[in-house]
Amino acid sequence: MDEELKKFLFNPTVGKIATIVIGIVIIWLIIKLIERNIFSKIKDSDNRYRAKKFGSFIGFILSVVLITVVYSNKLGGLTVALGVAGAGIAFSLQEVIASFAGWLAILLGGFYKSGDRVQLGGIKGDVMDIGVLRTTLMETGQWVDGDLYNGRIVLIANSYVFKEPVFNYSGDFPFLWDEIKIPIKYGSNYDKTKEILLKIGNEVAGDLTQKSSDLWQNLKNKYKLEEAQTEPMVSLIANDNWVEFTLRYIVNYKKRRATKTELFSKLLIAIEATKGDVNFASGTYEIVGVPEIKVNIIE
Repeated sequence: MDEELKKFLFNPTVGKIATIVIGIVIIWLIIKLIERNIFSKIKDSDNRYRAKKFGSFIGFILSVVLITVVYSNKLGGLTVALGVAGAGIAFSLQEVIASFAGWLAILLGGFYKSGDRVQLGGIKGDVMDIGVLRTTLMETGQWVDGDLYNGRIVLIANSYVFKEPVFNYSGDFPFLWDEIKIPIKYGSNYDKTKEILLKIGNEVAGDLTQKSSDLWQNLKNKYKLEEAQTEPMVSLIANDNWVEFTLRYIVNYKKRRATKTELFSKLLIAIEATKGDVNFASGTYEIVGVPEIKVNIIE
């Protein structure tokens, strides 16, 4: 029994397996210690998240290198076979490889980060996690109006960053321009209407004017962009049924629905307080003519 145990313990294959297991355990213990003692002390949450992801990636690479080194004496005669097999695997796993390349592009290229609101492949939501192969989103919209969560978690392959546009609502400029349209009846006080819209626009969204203006100036210095008005502004057009006023304003990308609700609430009260000086319009139809009707009465 002792002889069989000795043969088992001193078997080269068993020794290599034991070396790999012990080496992988040591590698991941070191990675975890680095994450706990160094990465966890990084104050910025985005940089801390990226550092932990990079540490996990290094752990996988070191594990693969260890296995390759341990079995290096067995690989010499298999070079051609491994080359052919590698080409076949690369072809069959091209989507996986593209997703891995997408992961590197996301982390290094700054496409988006955890916590950003993005639209990928027609799906809009907040980034929960950026994995090696997939990005996890908490979806917004769909059957829910506005930019509210609908509770559905979506996994999207990272390869989408190479195939479709990536919309980032919260990158270097975490604000959006939004608009509300008000139909006003012909004959109303148009100057009063414009005054009401500007006043309420400044009350509700005016506090973001300076913040968004400073960030826009930074974007102008970084990229070739034109000047943009961040203060609330009013424009109007006349159509067949009413005068349509449009209030354009800056809003935080996560507060579009709440801001629009507050604006409409204040506008309804303000316009009703004009006592008919300003009136909302509704669809009207004019009958331009009545066809001639002949009636024959037979007694």
